[in-house]
Amino acid sequence: MLKQVRRTAHRIAQRVSAAGCLFAVAAFAFSAPAAQAADAVRVNLAWLPQGSTGGILLAQAKGWYREAGLDVTVMRGYGGQRTVNEVDGGLFEFGYGDPVSVMLNRAHGGHAVMVGAINTRWPGAMCYLEKPGFKVTTLKDLSGLTLGGGGASPVQNIVPAWLKQNGLPPDAIKTVRLDPAVINTALLQKRIDLSECWEGASLPVQAALAKRAGQQLGKVYYRDFGLDMMGNGIVTTDTFVASHPDVVKRFVEATYRGYAAMREHPQEAADAIAAQYPVLDKTILMQQIVETNGLITDDPAHHKTGWLRPERMDATAGFVARAFGTGTKVKATDLYTNHFVE
Repeated sequence: MLKQVRRTAHRIAQRVSAAGCLFAVAAFAFSAPAAQAADAVRVNLAWLPQGSTGGILLAQAKGWYREAGLDVTVMRGYGGQRTVNEVDGGLFEFGYGDPVSVMLNRAHGGHAVMVGAINTRWPGAMCYLEKPGFKVTTLKDLSGLTLGGGGASPVQNIVPAWLKQNGLPPDAIKTVRLDPAVINTALLQKRIDLSECWEGASLPVQAALAKRAGQQLGKVYYRDFGLDMMGNGIVTTDTFVASHPDVVKRFVEATYRGYAAMREHPQEAADAIAAQYPVLDKTILMQQIVETNGLITDDPAHHKTGWLRPERMDATAGFVARAFGTGTKVKATDLYTNHFVE
Protein backbone atom coordinates (compact mmCIF):
# COMPACT_ATOMS: atom_id res chain seq x y z
CA MET A 1 0.00 0.00 0.00
CA LEU A 2 2.79 2.36 0.95
CA LYS A 3 4.62 1.60 -2.33
CA GLN A 4 1.48 2.35 -4.32
CA VAL A 5 1.08 5.70 -2.54
CA ARG A 6 4.72 6.55 -3.26
CA ARG A 7 4.34 5.63 -6.94
CA THR A 8 1.19 7.80 -7.20
CA ALA A 9 2.94 10.71 -5.49
CA HIS A 10 5.91 10.34 -7.84
CA ARG A 11 3.67 10.44 -10.91
CA ILE A 12 1.91 13.55 -9.59
CA ALA A 13 5.27 15.21 -8.95
CA GLN A 14 6.40 14.42 -12.50
CA ARG A 15 3.20 15.93 -13.93
CA VAL A 16 3.56 19.04 -11.79
CA SER A 17 7.17 19.38 -12.89
CA ALA A 18 6.22 18.96 -16.53
CA ALA A 19 3.40 21.45 -16.18
CA GLY A 20 5.82 23.87 -14.57
CA CYS A 21 8.19 23.50 -17.50
CA LEU A 22 5.38 24.08 -20.00
CA PHE A 23 4.27 27.16 -18.10
CA ALA A 24 7.82 28.46 -18.06
CA VAL A 25 8.18 27.95 -21.82
CA ALA A 26 4.84 29.64 -22.46
CA ALA A 27 5.74 32.51 -20.18
CA PHE A 28 9.06 32.95 -21.99
CA ALA A 29 7.34 32.90 -25.35
CA PHE A 30 4.83 35.56 -24.36
CA SER A 31 7.51 37.69 -22.74
CA ALA A 32 9.90 37.52 -25.75
CA PRO A 33 10.86 40.99 -27.00
CA ALA A 34 8.56 42.40 -29.67
CA ALA A 35 11.67 43.43 -31.59
CA GLN A 36 11.89 39.89 -32.93
CA ALA A 37 8.87 40.67 -35.12
CA ALA A 38 9.64 42.60 -38.31
CA ASP A 39 8.63 46.25 -38.32
CA ALA A 40 5.99 46.94 -40.98
CA VAL A 41 6.96 49.72 -43.38
CA ARG A 42 5.04 51.13 -46.36
CA VAL A 43 6.95 52.86 -49.16
CA ASN A 44 5.52 55.14 -51.86
CA LEU A 45 7.57 55.13 -55.11
CA ALA A 46 6.00 58.43 -56.33
CA TRP A 47 5.38 56.81 -59.71
CA LEU A 48 5.59 53.39 -61.35
CA PRO A 49 8.55 51.08 -60.62
CA GLN A 50 11.57 52.40 -62.53
CA GLY A 51 15.30 52.92 -62.36
CA SER A 52 15.17 56.02 -60.18
CA THR A 53 13.73 53.93 -57.34
CA GLY A 54 15.81 50.90 -58.31
CA GLY A 55 17.72 50.75 -55.03
CA ILE A 56 14.45 50.30 -53.15
CA LEU A 57 13.21 47.69 -55.62
CA LEU A 58 16.52 45.81 -55.51
CA ALA A 59 16.69 45.81 -51.70
CA GLN A 60 13.18 44.37 -51.70
CA ALA A 61 13.99 41.74 -54.35
CA LYS A 62 17.18 40.63 -52.60
CA GLY A 63 15.56 40.38 -49.16
CA TRP A 64 17.78 43.03 -47.61
CA TYR A 65 14.87 44.74 -45.89
CA ARG A 66 13.91 41.42 -44.29
CA GLU A 67 17.50 41.00 -43.13
CA ALA A 68 17.18 44.43 -41.49
CA GLY A 69 14.05 43.32 -39.62
CA LEU A 70 11.66 45.23 -41.85
CA ASP A 71 8.46 44.00 -43.50
CA VAL A 72 8.37 46.40 -46.45
CA THR A 73 5.40 46.95 -48.74
CA VAL A 74 6.28 48.90 -51.91
CA MET A 75 3.49 50.74 -53.72
CA ARG A 76 3.34 52.91 -56.83
CA GLY A 77 2.66 56.62 -56.42
CA TYR A 78 1.01 59.45 -58.31
CA GLY A 79 3.56 62.25 -58.34
CA GLY A 80 6.05 63.79 -55.96
CA GLN A 81 3.84 66.31 -54.17
CA ARG A 82 1.06 63.81 -53.55
CA THR A 83 3.59 61.26 -52.33
CA VAL A 84 5.13 63.64 -49.81
CA ASN A 85 1.71 64.69 -48.55
CA GLU A 86 0.63 61.05 -48.21
CA VAL A 87 3.76 60.28 -46.19
CA ASP A 88 3.02 63.30 -44.00
CA GLY A 89 -0.57 62.09 -43.61
CA GLY A 90 0.55 58.72 -42.27
CA LEU A 91 -0.46 56.63 -45.30
CA PHE A 92 3.18 55.65 -45.79
CA GLU A 93 6.23 55.60 -43.56
CA PHE A 94 8.61 56.48 -46.40
CA GLY A 95 8.43 57.91 -49.90
CA TYR A 96 10.56 58.92 -52.86
CA GLY A 97 10.27 62.69 -52.75
CA ASP A 98 11.99 65.94 -53.64
CA PRO A 99 12.89 69.04 -51.60
CA VAL A 100 10.42 71.23 -53.49
CA SER A 101 7.51 69.04 -52.39
CA VAL A 102 8.90 68.81 -48.86
CA MET A 103 9.20 72.59 -48.61
CA LEU A 104 5.67 73.15 -49.90
CA ASN A 105 4.38 70.54 -47.47
CA ARG A 106 6.05 72.27 -44.53
CA ALA A 107 4.93 75.70 -45.73
CA HIS A 108 1.36 74.44 -45.30
CA GLY A 109 1.93 73.06 -41.81
CA GLY A 110 3.25 69.60 -42.70
CA HIS A 111 6.17 67.74 -41.14
CA ALA A 112 7.80 65.95 -44.09
CA VAL A 113 11.59 65.70 -44.00
CA MET A 114 14.33 64.24 -46.21
CA VAL A 115 16.63 61.69 -44.57
CA GLY A 116 18.87 60.91 -47.54
CA ALA A 117 19.57 61.94 -51.13
CA ILE A 118 19.23 59.75 -54.21
CA ASN A 119 19.49 62.41 -56.91
CA THR A 120 22.16 64.66 -55.48
CA ARG A 121 21.56 67.05 -58.40
CA TRP A 122 18.27 68.24 -59.86
CA PRO A 123 17.31 65.58 -62.47
CA GLY A 124 14.86 67.74 -64.38
CA ALA A 125 15.20 68.65 -68.05
CA MET A 126 13.20 69.91 -71.01
CA CYS A 127 13.10 67.48 -73.91
CA TYR A 128 12.49 68.28 -77.57
CA LEU A 129 12.60 66.56 -80.95
CA GLU A 130 15.76 67.42 -82.84
CA LYS A 131 15.34 68.93 -86.28
CA PRO A 132 17.62 70.46 -88.91
CA GLY A 133 18.65 74.01 -88.16
CA PHE A 134 17.53 73.92 -84.52
CA LYS A 135 20.27 73.90 -81.91
CA VAL A 136 20.09 75.03 -78.30
CA THR A 137 23.17 76.97 -77.25
CA THR A 138 21.48 79.55 -75.01
CA LEU A 139 18.08 79.76 -73.36
CA LYS A 140 17.11 82.46 -75.84
CA ASP A 141 16.91 79.68 -78.43
CA LEU A 142 13.86 78.37 -76.54
CA SER A 143 11.99 81.67 -76.47
CA GLY A 144 8.45 81.42 -77.78
CA LEU A 145 8.26 77.64 -77.41
CA THR A 146 5.59 75.76 -75.45
CA LEU A 147 6.50 73.41 -72.59
CA GLY A 148 4.09 70.68 -71.54
CA GLY A 149 4.22 69.56 -67.91
CA GLY A 150 2.03 67.68 -65.49
CA GLY A 151 -0.79 69.61 -63.89
CA ALA A 152 0.78 69.31 -60.45
CA SER A 153 4.38 69.38 -61.67
CA PRO A 154 6.79 71.87 -60.07
CA VAL A 155 7.94 72.97 -63.54
CA GLN A 156 4.89 75.24 -63.73
CA ASN A 157 6.54 77.44 -61.10
CA ILE A 158 10.18 76.52 -61.57
CA VAL A 159 10.47 77.49 -65.24
CA PRO A 160 9.30 81.15 -64.91
CA ALA A 161 11.59 81.73 -61.90
CA TRP A 162 14.48 79.98 -63.65
CA LEU A 163 14.03 82.09 -66.80
CA LYS A 164 13.98 85.25 -64.71
CA GLN A 165 17.14 84.10 -62.93
CA ASN A 166 18.77 83.82 -66.36
CA GLY A 167 17.74 87.33 -67.39
CA LEU A 168 14.78 86.35 -69.56
CA PRO A 169 11.10 87.25 -69.20
CA PRO A 170 9.32 84.64 -67.04
CA ASP A 171 6.92 83.93 -69.90
CA ALA A 172 9.64 83.47 -72.54
CA ILE A 173 8.65 79.79 -72.51
CA LYS A 174 4.93 79.17 -72.31
CA THR A 175 3.95 76.39 -69.90
CA VAL A 176 0.80 74.31 -70.31
CA ARG A 177 -0.69 71.79 -67.90
CA LEU A 178 -1.22 68.27 -69.21
CA ASP A 179 -2.16 64.89 -67.85
CA PRO A 180 1.24 63.22 -67.22
CA ALA A 181 0.04 60.18 -69.19
CA VAL A 182 -0.18 62.18 -72.45
CA ILE A 183 3.01 64.27 -72.24
CA ASN A 184 5.11 61.80 -74.23
CA THR A 185 2.61 61.46 -77.07
CA ALA A 186 1.94 65.21 -77.11
CA LEU A 187 5.61 65.80 -77.88
CA LEU A 188 5.72 63.16 -80.62
CA GLN A 189 2.55 64.59 -82.15
CA LYS A 190 4.14 68.07 -81.99
CA ARG A 191 1.27 69.50 -79.97
CA ILE A 192 3.97 70.90 -77.69
CA ASP A 193 7.53 71.97 -78.47
CA LEU A 194 9.08 70.89 -75.19
CA SER A 195 8.18 68.29 -72.59
CA GLU A 196 9.19 67.98 -68.99
CA CYS A 197 11.48 64.98 -68.58
CA TRP A 198 13.46 63.51 -65.72
CA GLU A 199 16.74 61.62 -65.66
CA GLY A 200 16.38 58.09 -64.35
CA ALA A 201 12.66 58.19 -65.03
CA SER A 202 10.75 59.63 -68.00
CA LEU A 203 13.74 60.79 -70.06
CA PRO A 204 14.75 57.28 -71.23
CA VAL A 205 11.09 56.51 -71.92
CA GLN A 206 10.74 59.58 -74.15
CA ALA A 207 14.04 58.82 -75.89
CA ALA A 208 12.90 55.27 -76.67
CA LEU A 209 9.53 56.44 -77.98
CA ALA A 210 11.17 59.08 -80.16
CA LYS A 211 13.59 56.51 -81.58
CA ARG A 212 10.73 54.15 -82.43
CA ALA A 213 9.07 57.02 -84.28
CA GLY A 214 12.26 57.70 -86.25
CA GLN A 215 13.09 60.84 -84.24
CA GLN A 216 16.02 61.89 -82.07
CA LEU A 217 15.41 63.36 -78.61
CA GLY A 218 17.28 66.46 -77.50
CA LYS A 219 17.37 67.79 -73.95
CA VAL A 220 18.22 70.86 -71.91
CA TYR A 221 19.11 70.32 -68.24
CA TYR A 222 18.01 73.07 -65.88
CA ARG A 223 21.21 72.61 -63.88
CA ASP A 224 23.30 73.49 -66.95
CA PHE A 225 21.75 76.96 -66.79
CA GLY A 226 22.19 77.85 -63.15
CA LEU A 227 19.62 75.74 -61.28
CA ASP A 228 21.70 74.34 -58.42
CA MET A 229 19.12 72.29 -56.52
CA MET A 230 19.10 68.99 -54.69
CA GLY A 231 17.01 66.27 -56.32
CA ASN A 232 14.90 63.43 -54.99
CA GLY A 233 15.61 61.31 -51.96
CA ILE A 234 14.12 59.37 -49.08
CA VAL A 235 11.30 61.22 -47.32
CA THR A 236 9.61 60.52 -43.99
CA THR A 237 8.34 62.80 -41.19
CA ASP A 238 9.82 64.51 -38.15
CA THR A 239 7.39 62.53 -36.01
CA PHE A 240 8.48 59.16 -37.40
CA VAL A 241 12.16 60.07 -37.03
CA ALA A 242 11.58 61.00 -33.39
CA SER A 243 9.48 57.94 -32.53
CA HIS A 244 11.20 55.26 -34.66
CA PRO A 245 14.83 56.32 -35.25
CA ASP A 246 16.02 52.72 -35.40
CA VAL A 247 13.49 51.86 -38.11
CA VAL A 248 14.63 54.89 -40.13
CA LYS A 249 18.26 53.88 -39.69
CA ARG A 250 17.66 50.31 -40.84
CA PHE A 251 15.52 51.39 -43.79
CA VAL A 252 18.05 53.96 -44.96
CA GLU A 253 20.96 51.52 -44.67
CA ALA A 254 19.16 48.73 -46.53
CA THR A 255 18.02 51.16 -49.23
CA TYR A 256 21.53 52.45 -49.89
CA ARG A 257 22.75 48.86 -49.91
CA GLY A 258 20.38 48.44 -52.84
CA TYR A 259 21.68 51.54 -54.61
CA ALA A 260 25.31 50.48 -54.04
CA ALA A 261 24.61 47.08 -55.61
CA MET A 262 22.79 48.77 -58.48
CA ARG A 263 25.83 50.96 -59.12
CA GLU A 264 28.32 48.08 -58.93
CA HIS A 265 26.28 45.58 -60.96
CA PRO A 266 23.74 47.51 -63.07
CA GLN A 267 22.83 44.65 -65.41
CA GLU A 268 22.31 42.23 -62.54
CA ALA A 269 20.16 44.85 -60.82
CA ALA A 270 18.08 45.35 -63.95
CA ASP A 271 17.55 41.59 -64.24
CA ALA A 272 16.48 41.29 -60.60
CA ILE A 273 14.06 44.22 -60.83
CA ALA A 274 12.61 43.05 -64.16
CA ALA A 275 12.03 39.61 -62.65
CA GLN A 276 9.83 41.26 -60.02
CA TYR A 277 8.10 43.51 -62.59
CA PRO A 278 7.99 41.60 -65.93
CA VAL A 279 6.06 44.38 -67.71
CA LEU A 280 9.08 46.70 -67.56
CA ASP A 281 11.08 47.29 -70.74
CA LYS A 282 14.56 46.12 -69.73
CA THR A 283 16.34 48.42 -72.19
CA ILE A 284 14.59 51.47 -70.77
CA LEU A 285 15.08 50.20 -67.21
CA MET A 286 18.80 49.78 -67.82
CA GLN A 287 19.15 53.34 -69.10
CA GLN A 288 17.20 54.64 -66.09
CA ILE A 289 19.61 52.76 -63.83
CA VAL A 290 22.66 54.19 -65.63
CA GLU A 291 21.32 57.74 -65.25
CA THR A 292 20.40 57.23 -61.60
CA ASN A 293 23.86 55.84 -60.86
CA GLY A 294 25.31 59.07 -62.26
CA LEU A 295 23.09 61.22 -60.07
CA ILE A 296 23.67 59.44 -56.77
CA THR A 297 27.47 59.61 -56.88
CA ASP A 298 27.78 63.40 -56.69
CA ASP A 299 28.46 63.38 -52.95
CA PRO A 300 31.41 65.04 -51.22
CA ALA A 301 34.31 63.14 -49.72
CA HIS A 302 34.16 61.83 -46.14
CA HIS A 303 30.40 61.28 -46.20
CA LYS A 304 28.21 58.27 -46.84
CA THR A 305 26.03 57.85 -49.90
CA GLY A 306 22.91 59.93 -49.45
CA TRP A 307 24.60 62.96 -47.89
CA LEU A 308 22.51 66.08 -48.46
CA ARG A 309 24.86 68.97 -49.18
CA PRO A 310 23.98 71.87 -46.86
CA GLU A 311 25.03 74.53 -49.40
CA ARG A 312 22.89 72.94 -52.12
CA MET A 313 19.95 72.61 -49.75
CA ASP A 314 20.36 76.31 -48.91
CA ALA A 315 20.28 77.17 -52.62
CA THR A 316 17.25 74.91 -53.08
CA ALA A 317 15.30 76.56 -50.28
CA GLY A 318 16.13 80.03 -51.59
CA PHE A 319 15.01 79.24 -55.13
CA VAL A 320 11.80 77.51 -54.03
CA ALA A 321 10.93 80.46 -51.79
CA ARG A 322 11.21 82.79 -54.80
CA ALA A 323 9.47 80.47 -57.26
CA PHE A 324 6.54 79.54 -55.04
CA GLY A 325 6.30 82.62 -52.84
CA THR A 326 6.73 80.76 -49.55
CA GLY A 327 8.75 83.59 -48.04
CA THR A 328 10.63 82.80 -44.85
CA LYS A 329 8.13 80.26 -43.51
CA VAL A 330 10.52 77.35 -43.97
CA LYS A 331 14.27 77.29 -43.40
CA ALA A 332 16.61 75.04 -45.37
CA THR A 333 17.56 73.17 -42.21
CA ASP A 334 13.90 72.24 -41.68
CA LEU A 335 13.88 70.24 -44.91
CA TYR A 336 16.40 67.54 -44.09
CA THR A 337 18.62 65.72 -41.64
CA ASN A 338 21.95 64.06 -42.38
CA HIS A 339 21.81 62.10 -39.12
CA PHE A 340 21.31 58.77 -40.90
CA VAL A 341 23.93 59.28 -43.63
CA GLU A 342 26.81 60.78 -41.66
